[in-house]
Amino acid sequence: MAEQRTYGFIGLGQMGGPMADNIAKAGLPVHVFDAAGTKERAHEKAIAHDSLAGVLANADTVFLSLPDGPICTTVAKEIVQVNDRKTSVVIDLSTIGLAAAQDIDKIFTDAEITYIDAPVSGGRKGAIAGTIAIMGSGPKDVFDSHMDVFKAFAKNPFHVGEKPGQGQVVKMLNNFLSATATTATTEAVLFGLSQGVEMKAILDVVNVSTGMNTASLDKFPNQIMTENFNAGFFTKLLAKDVRLFRENSDKAGTPNAIATLVSKIFDGCEKDMPGSDFTVVYKYIRDGGEKKIG
Repeated sequence: MAEQRTYGFIGLGQMGGPMADNIAKAGLPVHVFDAAGTKERAHEKAIAHDSLAGVLANADTVFLSLPDGPICTTVAKEIVQVNDRKTSVVIDLSTIGLAAAQDIDKIFTDAEITYIDAPVSGGRKGAIAGTIAIMGSGPKDVFDSHMDVFKAFAKNPFHVGEKPGQGQVVKMLNNFLSATATTATTEAVLFGLSQGVEMKAILDVVNVSTGMNTASLDKFPNQIMTENFNAGFFTKLLAKDVRLFRENSDKAGTPNAIATLVSKIFDGCEKDMPGSDFTVVYKYIRDGGEKKIG
């Protein structure tokens, strides 16, 4: 019988914490570290370390869940500098953009570490519930060999391509679509309200008609109409994701007129309402924030 693979998890924040918890709760051995403090964030069944090196010395595969490309790149460089390293595979669950994923892949390839670019979608609530989607790119055989651990924290693990960064591509376009649905539905609902139609009536019709989308099905009835504004994903993060889509589509030479406008809206929302959940873009647009961006 083959020896059980051991896992590491770096980054126990809004998304990383719940994902690492679900790996631990599944009974899989997971060594964890967070630079902001590990013990208070680690699940009781996880093995907490006070350094990155401690995780690398014990884990065959290490997951990263970090805020952005520069931080992921810095951590990648730190990983390859650790000599006492058991780790041979790094799976990056962060949303960092195409160029960063390609740069990090080169860092790891030079150190003979296999890199899987695997951003996730589903927000914090999905991470807690274990229902998120994974968009993985890299060697398919390596991706497939991790299906057991993926299933511990994700409902829908997809392999989307062999090239590093292709996972980022799918994540960026997905989050751009999500942001666009939210802004477009906000404008549509506000028009209906201005004519005296109740929000519930608008959503009831739209959700069985051709305008149906994730915002009308979920965000509006559960977060905006109820005034919860707590979908579990920060405005700052979605603004970053749409900005990445716009920047990368610029480089690819593909159309992005809508992305440019949506990016300005979310950047403005984050500036006016820092630390907010992204569903407050409804308030931002309603209260005239959209007009400020020109």
